[in-house]
Amino acid sequence: MSDDGTTPTSSRAGASGVLSIDAMGGDHGPEAVVAGLARAVRKTPAMRFIVHGNKPVLEALIAKRRGLSDHCIVRHAEGIVQMDDKPSQVVRTGKDTSMWSAVEAVKSGEAEVCVSCGNTGALMAVSMIRLRKLPGVNRPAIAILWPSRNPSGFNVMLDVGADIRADPDDLLQYALMGMSYARNGLGLERPRVGLLNVGTEENKGRSELKDAHDLIEANADQNQYDFVGFVEGGDIPADTCDVIVTDGFTGNIALKTGEGTARFVRDMLAEAFGATILSKVSALLAMTSLKRLSKRIDPRRVNGGVFLGLNGTVVKSHGSADETGVAAAVGLAWNLSKSGFSERLKARVAAATRTLES
Repeated sequence: MSDDGTTPTSSRAGASGVLSIDAMGGDHGPEAVVAGLARAVRKTPAMRFIVHGNKPVLEALIAKRRGLSDHCIVRHAEGIVQMDDKPSQVVRTGKDTSMWSAVEAVKSGEAEVCVSCGNTGALMAVSMIRLRKLPGVNRPAIAILWPSRNPSGFNVMLDVGADIRADPDDLLQYALMGMSYARNGLGLERPRVGLLNVGTEENKGRSELKDAHDLIEANADQNQYDFVGFVEGGDIPADTCDVIVTDGFTGNIALKTGEGTARFVRDMLAEAFGATILSKVSALLAMTSLKRLSKRIDPRRVNGGVFLGLNGTVVKSHGSADETGVAAAVGLAWNLSKSGFSERLKARVAAATRTLES
């Protein structure tokens, strides 16, 4: 059953379990992407990939990974979207690129989810051009999983950079899409939704946030989520709510700050425990706990932002993702694919749009 009580039907039934991979994007090139695919397949042997990029290069890399060729179809694409390419330029001239080819496979129904480590702006532009927005969605959003104190270990936060603007109706759409993601991606029957603000008091913040507060609250019961009201930055990793709604400007700054803080804490711990002989001994004694902490704050573990509000699912991996990060993004794409997430989100947005128009 879908999250709105209906049974989802998919026009992509033939693509079940197939992921479309842009292998040429990212800072570390196809080597890291292919290594990530191999790691992901070791964990989930049922995965199948359409891998897009330079065919001779990719076939040689895949052949070095035992058994990986059984899971891959390689589709040649001559061009590569560079990290500094302008999205408008890619839309005009990028039809021969691996990124365009990877998104096209989702549009054609050959694959269910696209994964790319490439240029975020270009990927969003190509995805919007080829997949189109869902009816009723004004601005798509990028949703991420943020490590938190919740039993699931994560919160969903959106938008984190698809669009720096968001009016009250957009923030309501983000709440509904984020709630659907939390329900289908984290298995939460009735997610708790919070609206990010400079304080929790109802008189705090800009006027559009106050309007969004009222809209999100008014739609809570009908859409089966609990609205906890305004939340602050300190609630992002806490257990106050499951879904944190904000505009892309604020969300992207929070995301980059969180990632930088995690790296800072990790580096400072390494420096502190390596300073003296005694601290090195202490580090050995605390090794198990330190490894557990490192895993919890490792941004590679939750790598992958999901583009929400499109006729198809796209997962954006960090451009700097290594083998571990790519495998995490592919694992996320696989889980969304198997849950029928795209069709369920479409049903949720359609039901909400009918409600708002009536």
